[in-house]
Amino acid sequence: MDGIETKITDLKDTKGRILGVDFGDTRTGLAVSDVSRFLASGIGYVSPGGIEKTADKVAEVARENKVSAVVVGLPKNMDGSEGFRAERCREFAALLRGRLSGIPVAMIDERLTTVSASRYLNETNVRGAQRKGVIDTLSAQIILQNALDRLKNI
Repeated sequence: MDGIETKITDLKDTKGRILGVDFGDTRTGLAVSDVSRFLASGIGYVSPGGIEKTADKVAEVARENKVSAVVVGLPKNMDGSEGFRAERCREFAALLRGRLSGIPVAMIDERLTTVSASRYLNETNVRGAQRKGVIDTLSAQIILQNALDRLKNI
């Protein structure tokens, strides 16, 4: 842990695109906002293998998309406590910070984003192998849209 934790409210002073990240050990979903920060759009997922390689790849995507900030989902338990997954996501965010000097990396509570993504995929009848590739991207999109909506209201 690098000890420097950016809050979502700290991103209010930045301008431009934001990258949303749903970190996972197998697949990491990605979404990017428009420049005006109105809408989040899923841009796919990466699965390079391992937390270090994933941080490298996500940093590369951040630079390619010329983002001014990154938001990583923080999976909290329903009671607000944090478990192993949250610790792992914090570790990932710290690695990403180290690779993106000058670009803030904030974390946002992602409780129920996977549930929301699953519900949406059920309603749109997305099944099987197609679902695996879509759910991580959709979760990242929901995480980012939640962050964008929060930034509008602060």
